[in-house]
Parts: sequence; structure tokens; C-alpha cells
Amino acid sequence: MADTETAVIGRQKPDQPEKQPRSVRVVLFALMIAMMLAMLDNMIVGTAMPTIVGELGGLEHLSWVVTGYTLATAASTPIWGKLGDMFGRKGAFMTSIVIFLIGSALSGMSQNMGELIGFRAVQGLGAGGLMVGVMAIIGDLIPPRERGKYQGMMAAIMALAMIGGPLVGGTITDNWGWRWSFYINLPLGAVALLLVSAVLHLPRKRTNAGIDYLGVVLLTVGITSIVLVTTWGGTEYAWTSARIMELIAIGVVSLIGFVYWQTKAAEPVLPLHIFRSRNFTLMSIIGFVTGFVMFGATLFLPLYQQSVQGASATNSGLLLLPMLGAMLVTSMIAGRVTTNTGRYKIFPIAGGVLMITGLYLLSLMDTGTSRFTSGVYMAVLGLGMGCLMQITMLVAQNSVQMKDMGVASSSTTLFRTLGSSFGVAIMGALFNHRVQAVMAERAGALGKGITEKSAQLDAASLAKLPAAAREAYQHAVSAGTHSAFLLGSVIAVIALLAALFVKEVPLKSGPQKAPEGTADAPSAQVAEAV
Repeated sequence: MADTETAVIGRQKPDQPEKQPRSVRVVLFALMIAMMLAMLDNMIVGTAMPTIVGELGGLEHLSWVVTGYTLATAASTPIWGKLGDMFGRKGAFMTSIVIFLIGSALSGMSQNMGELIGFRAVQGLGAGGLMVGVMAIIGDLIPPRERGKYQGMMAAIMALAMIGGPLVGGTITDNWGWRWSFYINLPLGAVALLLVSAVLHLPRKRTNAGIDYLGVVLLTVGITSIVLVTTWGGTEYAWTSARIMELIAIGVVSLIGFVYWQTKAAEPVLPLHIFRSRNFTLMSIIGFVTGFVMFGATLFLPLYQQSVQGASATNSGLLLLPMLGAMLVTSMIAGRVTTNTGRYKIFPIAGGVLMITGLYLLSLMDTGTSRFTSGVYMAVLGLGMGCLMQITMLVAQNSVQMKDMGVASSSTTLFRTLGSSFGVAIMGALFNHRVQAVMAERAGALGKGITEKSAQLDAASLAKLPAAAREAYQHAVSAGTHSAFLLGSVIAVIALLAALFVKEVPLKSGPQKAPEGTADAPSAQVAEAV
């Protein structure tokens, strides 16, 4: 293509952001498709699961359809980031798309539950590179000052996935069959693959360093153990059971060994020097807390609205619209202000305050809270998360050298993923304990028997309860959500404290540089989109 179609970071004058050329916008479109694939998949598949179990059987292994995918995604995330840094982001990103599509095709062709679980793990391996690839490539193509404009776009994709996922999944399953819940990824992924292949050109990378295989194994074992503990604890196994204790021990030993080995490895999979940057470390903490809060909220809010407020479960994604809409609006405003001013510290601080406030307000909900009131509370929480969701990635990337862009992106994503696992597990355990205690208190042995297997009743089970037991359950769910969100508000204080210590380094309109005071020296690596 002509030189006019070449975008070289740093050509625009400081404080005068320049419109990105068409070729870069085409690449961004492809990246957004890939991002949607990563975020939409679990929500579409979740809606189809009852139909899948009805055809394939294997109800006792149902949870592994999601757990296998989640484990593979979490474990592979940091590895994809490092591979992109070592061998080039375009190749790593395209490989992750191909693996994701292969896993999707095989999942759609599954003949039994065992095959589906295995193929979902393959799909998860590819998914681990999708989000990391999107973030790292944007970090290559777009100067730090300009990235704020695109966080609204990414927040919109997230909101669309959460709202539209259940709707799309239900429509596909009812009209085309559950296998198309996986096959639908193929045309979308093919478009993203073709656009990235044709339009994206990044500097070629060559390295003679070998892959840190021991580091990969130790990190994978450690992450897998953590996710299994948070997934199984309090559900499949008691928190004090031998299996959970074994997993905790394996996880701790593996992660300690991993940290030690990273100080010795020639090309560590997760270079520890990036944590010498105060801002990067703080953003990792904030990302963990944001994941903890967000996924806990998306789990318990629909449950409260369905069980206590009588909302329909059919369009469950719409129940979160006040929170997601506020998050989208705030994210777009934060991005625009950041682009125009180059400053951002106010947003993590404001986000922390709003998140604490929103979670505390949600903890006040009871059986008499109206949908309008709960919607306002959700909007306050959404405003807080909108200030944090993309700013954490932006500041983290701005805190490292270009050669570490991949591991910075993958580490931030990993901390958010681990935060979500801990959030669902810890808030879920507290919720379940409180629901069972209130049911036993209000409905005696009958109430204890109702929630003995699960504290989360579906609509059909709830409708079959006697009126007195149903009322007791509504009070129990209100008490459970109170405890869960009160805990969330306490955890959110950590994000606010971290935000207060962020050192504001103005974002540049030119080449990515490691800010003064970090461990990395300046780098003026150029990225081209042709």
C-alpha cells in the first residue's frame, strides 16, 4: 500500500492527537471481533448447557465444561503474552485465533461430555491469547495518550457480551441447535483472522533465547491449583477437606518455586523486573480487586432480582443493564478526558470511591427494595468500575518498556481473572453460608433441607416451594447478598488505597517510553499498520 496508509507511532505532535488512518481502524475492527469472541463464548454456551446435557448426558461432569475452559484460559494467558514479546505479536495472536477456532469446531462436533470438556480446554487455550493479543497489539499500534479513546469501545464490547450473550445463546439453541453455539465462532473468527493477516504489519522479532519451559510448568500448575481451589471449595469439597488442602499446598509450592526460578531463568516467562514499577504493581492490585468485585456482582445481582424481586430469568443479561450502561458511559468519558489531557490519576481514585459506595448501597437491599432503587445502586457501582476497567490496562502498559508490552498485558489480564475466581468463590461461600443459616432460622428443618444441596434455587424449584418457605428464602437471599456485597465493599477499599499511591506520569502522544523511576529504559520502537 501507499505510504499514506502507514501509521508510525510518534508522528503526531505532542498534545495534538492525530486521527488514525483507515488501515489501523480496520485492524482495530478485527481486534474487537476477537475480543468479543473471548468474552461472548462462555455466556452463549451457558445458556445452551441444559440442552447440551439433555443430548449428551453426563450431568455429573457439567461443571467441567466451564471449569476446563477457565483453567486453560487462565493458565495460558501469561504464556501467550511472553510468546508475543519473544517472537512477534501478530504470529502469536493469529495462532491463538486458529487454536480457538479449532476448539470451537471440535466442541460443536462433540459426541459425549468427555469430548466436549476436552475440546473446551483446547478452545480455552486459544482464548487465553485473544484478550492478551488485543491489548498488546493496541499497545503497539496506539500511543499511550491515544489509547484512552479506545477504552470506551472495549467497554462497549464487554457490555454487549454480558447483555447479549444469554439472548444470543438462547436464540441460537432454540432455532439452530446447541452445536451452533460453537460454530457461530467460525465465521467471526475467520473474518478477524483474514483482516489481521492482510492489514496488520508489526516489526519482525528474532530471538535466540529458548522458551522458559520450567517456568511455564510451575506457573501453569500454580494457576491451575488456585482456580480449582476457588472453583471446588465449598461446593464439590469442603474448604477443610484433604483435596482442597492438597491443592492449596501444590499451588503455594509451585508459585514460590516459580518466583524463585524467574530470578534465574535466561528468558523468564514473567519477568519480575516489571513489578519494580510502582504503577504497574498498583494496577495489578486494582485489577485483581476489580475482577473480584465485578464477577461477584454479576453472579449475585441477577440471583437477587430473580429470587426476591420476581424478575424473569429469560433475559438475565438485561438485569445488569443499569450497571453495564453506567460502566460504558463512564469508560468512554474517562477515555476521552485521558486522551485530551494525558492525565488519569483522578479516575482510579474516583473509581475506588464509587465502587465502595455502590457495593455498600447494594448491601442495603432487602425484600422491600424496588427495582428502580436497586438499579440506581447498580449504576453507582457501574460508574466506579467504568473508571477502573480500562484505565488499569492503560497505566500498566505505560509503566513498562515496549519489549515487555505482552507480559504487562497478560499479567494485568491474569490478575483480573484470578480476582474474579477469588471473588466468585469467597463471596459465594459467604452467600451460601448466610442463606443456609437464615433458612434454618426462619423455616427450621424444612428450610435447611431446601438449601442443603444448593443455596441458589432456580425458578422452577422456587415456584414449587410453599408460600412460607418461599418468603423465608427471599429473606435468606437478601441476607446473603447483604453479606456478599458488604464484603465486596471492604475489599474495594484496597483498590482505593492503591489508587492513592499511583504516581501520575503524563501519557505521551509519541513513542512508548518507560517513565522515569521505573526499571526500564526508554524505547522508541516503531509499529506500523499497513
